[in-house]
Amino acid sequence: MHAHPDDETIGTGATMARYAAEGANVTLVTCTLGEEGEIHVPELAGLIAAEADQLGGFRVSELTVACRALGVSDVRFLGGAGRYRDSGMMDTPANNHPRAFWGADLDEAAGHLVKVFEEVRPQVVVTYDEIGFYGHPDHIQAHRVTMRACELAGDAAPQKVYWTAVPRSVMEAGMAEFSGSTDNPFSGVENVDDLPFGTPDELIAARIDATPYAEEKMAALRAHATQVPPTSWMFTLAAGSGSDMMGVEFYTLPVGEKGPGVGPYGWENDLFAGVTLSE
Repeated sequence: MHAHPDDETIGTGATMARYAAEGANVTLVTCTLGEEGEIHVPELAGLIAAEADQLGGFRVSELTVACRALGVSDVRFLGGAGRYRDSGMMDTPANNHPRAFWGADLDEAAGHLVKVFEEVRPQVVVTYDEIGFYGHPDHIQAHRVTMRACELAGDAAPQKVYWTAVPRSVMEAGMAEFSGSTDNPFSGVENVDDLPFGTPDELIAARIDATPYAEEKMAALRAHATQVPPTSWMFTLAAGSGSDMMGVEFYTLPVGEKGPGVGPYGWENDLFAGVTLSE
């Protein structure tokens, strides 16, 4: 369950590619078309919301290509494409648009997701934490809608719900990696505690190693060209650390029983650990 096209790749792309390749049924639900995004392709600059307002439709095509790279074929929009609009960043005029996802009726939006649950019967659902990882209103709303849908879904509810996360130790390693780079996403930050995100390692539940699928994630990132420029720090990171950084993703587990794990904190290495699978 993701807020905008490209969120699926940035946050969970390697995980999605791994499970799709292993034969799991992976369903992506995206809540908006990403109409308020920036554009990093100069010749498409006129598509922005303040001008032609056609970016959302273009991002649908980018999402299609990205999911093809990840091996994910079941791609849906919450309530149908265009029902909810990208709300923009917090406290911007876009928050007040009549179709802004931020203002959606919670039970109505959750009802759309319940219908997906009833159809695909997921054992595992992945979304954001209560602050949407970094505070974007659509990420926060995606969290709220997902958790409400789990409450309403009855026997169609998942056995486990994971929230995307990055361990503090990984954030510290990233700060060190980029300390001398001109493309430093941590510029101006001196201490990991000053970042608005980052989860204590002991609170992480799962470390999903999908390093064999790091290139699939990179291909999906390239597909989101309007949002992820070639100079993005993510491509810099991939060039320096390769699959070691781009192919590993982390999660907390607010709903469900933690399965067997490894290491000092017992991190699961499989989102289906401990799940009862259908016959």
